Amino acid sequence: MIQQYIEKILRAKVYDVAIETPLDLARSLSLRLGNKVYLKREDLQPVFSFKIRGAYNKIASLTVAERGNGVIAASAGNHAQGVALSAKKLGIKALIVMPKTTPDIKVKAVKAWGAKIVLFGDSYDDACIHAKEIAEQKGMTFVHPYDDPEVIAGQGTIGVEILRQYTSKIDAIFVPVGGGGLIAGIAVYVKFVRPETKIIGVEPNDADSLNHALQANKRIKIKQVGLFADGVAVKQVGEEPFKLAQKFVDEVITVSTDEICAGIKDIFDDTRSVAEPAGALALAGLKKYVELNGVKDQTLIAIESGANVNFDRLRYVAERTLVGEHKEILLAVTVPEVPGSFLKFCKALRKRSLTEFNHRYFDDKVAQVFVGISCSGKQEDRNDLIASLESKGFSVTDMTLNELAKDHIRYMVGGHAQKALGEIVYSIQFPERPGALLKFLASLGSRWNISMFHYRNHGAAFGKVLMGVQMPKSERKEFQKRLEAVGFEYQEETENPAYKTFIGG
Repeated sequence: MIQQYIEKILRAKVYDVAIETPLDLARSLSLRLGNKVYLKREDLQPVFSFKIRGAYNKIASLTVAERGNGVIAASAGNHAQGVALSAKKLGIKALIVMPKTTPDIKVKAVKAWGAKIVLFGDSYDDACIHAKEIAEQKGMTFVHPYDDPEVIAGQGTIGVEILRQYTSKIDAIFVPVGGGGLIAGIAVYVKFVRPETKIIGVEPNDADSLNHALQANKRIKIKQVGLFADGVAVKQVGEEPFKLAQKFVDEVITVSTDEICAGIKDIFDDTRSVAEPAGALALAGLKKYVELNGVKDQTLIAIESGANVNFDRLRYVAERTLVGEHKEILLAVTVPEVPGSFLKFCKALRKRSLTEFNHRYFDDKVAQVFVGISCSGKQEDRNDLIASLESKGFSVTDMTLNELAKDHIRYMVGGHAQKALGEIVYSIQFPERPGALLKFLASLGSRWNISMFHYRNHGAAFGKVLMGVQMPKSERKEFQKRLEAVGFEYQEETENPAYKTFIGG
């Protein structure tokens, strides 16, 4: 199997459309981390992503008869553009099935390469099932985004380039993982040529299908995946990639949304380019690897896999970057509601910079303050800050890792309800497309009263909503059945300390 893949990778026809991307030294980050850090710049491909390699290699391998029937793919972005460009280059008709939630900028990009588009379903899984049905009906070739030997071989050419571009010792290569095609292709080649080089996969901590699979020694389908790094939001790693990963991947690191945002900023600082979340995933993992293992003077390479980011998302990225760099701590602080208490609190911060300060009067005894404070990034500094505030009589709750606080509470106004409302609180993911909110509310009917509702658009395929609903506890199961029938992902947040501290009744 190994020999066959090496031959496929070396014979891959990717350079009819792809370029050999540079391996750039990240000078500022290297100095900061005490290691040589290089970025493999796949964001510079014609479609701003590595996906063009595997897509073209697969389509170029088709027989004359298969080419005549055309190709079809399911994708919300990068793979779609790769298939569309490859088909145009080879003079083959292409049909792309994209979820209805796909941002308009990506739909237009695919159309610009000449492919026809069908919008279907709210997720990649919906689109994929529909694409396979059309392929069966029309005799078209389905081009899988990752679970195909030809696609894997096309992505493996990145490994060939890296070893040619850097001939000295490479300690580790960090690769973003979604379905696993990229890491499988790179790993099989690099381990064949330089087995001493570590291959480390990086996944979001809320979409770690390969991590789960390696731990269980079998493929696991995750019930729900996070959508921030939508390019790797895959519920189950591919069958063929998993076989190769079991043999050739050394370990998997998972990172948070905040750490990915910090990685986007690091790439911008060193290259002045803006990576998409999945594009900065590998670098986020590299930084965490250095932090956890304390490595110094090593040569570390991260695959910057893509730059197809919606401009609207940059606001969200900027907001989360400081936490991702461990340079901001978010706290809920209880202070006495008396004149001079805020001044006393600010003095207790010892000239630290405030990044955020939110307060609304609730009663005449105590005030709940939501505050962001700059810190050095070291855990002992954060611990010292909290201990110092508590020693001066302030009650402190660390909200830095509380997603509800970061996504909703910090933006909400109005404060606590003036009386107990008997509300149950849910965080819900809504697809960003016309009619989604109406569909959701219609499904609930008019039986229950909505007592709180907060939503912000972040330029992603899915929006996040925080909702309070008044109902007796005996009706909770029935209400949740309604939520499940609509098909939106949800989580109860009634006992979340961020809700209870700042807006609960």
